[in-house]
Amino acid sequence: MADVHNPATRSKNMKAIRTYGTAIENTISDVLSELGFDYLIQVKDLPGRPDFVISSHQKIIFTHGCFWHHHNCYLFKLPATRTDFWLNKIKSNIERDRIVNEKLINNGWSILIIWECAVKGRLKLSREELSARVEEWIFSSNSSAEIDTHGIHILDIGKAI
Repeated sequence: MADVHNPATRSKNMKAIRTYGTAIENTISDVLSELGFDYLIQVKDLPGRPDFVISSHQKIIFTHGCFWHHHNCYLFKLPATRTDFWLNKIKSNIERDRIVNEKLINNGWSILIIWECAVKGRLKLSREELSARVEEWIFSSNSSAEIDTHGIHILDIGKAI
């Protein structure tokens, strides 16, 4: 099936997708500030340019869009047009995530992935639930976890991402 937009419109739409300062990142920034944590954003010197780095706890938080990183939730819907292109794009994102996470863990960092569906949409967590789960993870000894609409889950980075 052909794209429903002409190339110029599609290009304009794709350029409008932000890579930082997203609504999800703004929410997590507010949560971290409310919890009293000092953090850095978009740290260029670390693999994957993490969204949030809490150096005092050796913790990293990534905010993942459910489409771009293929989360099995109601927000993920594969486009009907250029399906092969999108499958390859998403597959390469997943592989890049896996490599980045392995590097970070091997360098002593703990990783939290916060999925878009946990922060927005009809099944999102309340602000209080989200805040409690983030705080719980920061003070835990778990190296890898994710937060989605069902709460927090421990991850095996090599298998889950």
